[in-house]
Amino acid sequence: MKKTPVVTIVAVGIGAALFFVLSRFVAIPSPVPNTNISIQYGFLSFMAVLFGPVAAALMAFIGHALSDFSFGWGVWWSWVIASGVAGLVMGFASKKVNLADGKFGGKEIVTFNAVQAIANLVAWLAVAPVLDILIYAEPANKVFVQGLTAGVANIVTTAIVGTLLCFAYAKSRPAKGSLKKEN
Repeated sequence: MKKTPVVTIVAVGIGAALFFVLSRFVAIPSPVPNTNISIQYGFLSFMAVLFGPVAAALMAFIGHALSDFSFGWGVWWSWVIASGVAGLVMGFASKKVNLADGKFGGKEIVTFNAVQAIANLVAWLAVAPVLDILIYAEPANKVFVQGLTAGVANIVTTAIVGTLLCFAYAKSRPAKGSLKKEN
């Protein structure tokens, strides 16, 4: 697929909408208050590999803001920004994992999951809690427990959902060099 600016903008819109839907309607409450077990980060990681860091950051930022707004409690900007950061970092996997070639084997799976784990750790153990403290004056012990819960849950769900999406997409693509021109 050729990634023109128009294709990328459409992908951001569709990605943000699907992030919103998954966040809003496919979330399992965790034992920690105001923290859900969600699959939208698995979808985000897949889109990040396809469209790169900037597109993934926008998908996550817009989708998370819409989700927060729809719940009626207002937009929790610290977590919206953290989602954008997660998308941005996940997008760096697009430099090492090329699903368009139809290859998503052991090396690519390890690379993909290492990048998504780093992205989730940065977003939920650093960005979200620190911004919660700075913006909302939340107690540190509360926000770091929420961040740890979200981070671990997102790493696990992304490892499952994101890996499966990448694997299925790669299998749908012809392997590089597998098509031969007929004479």
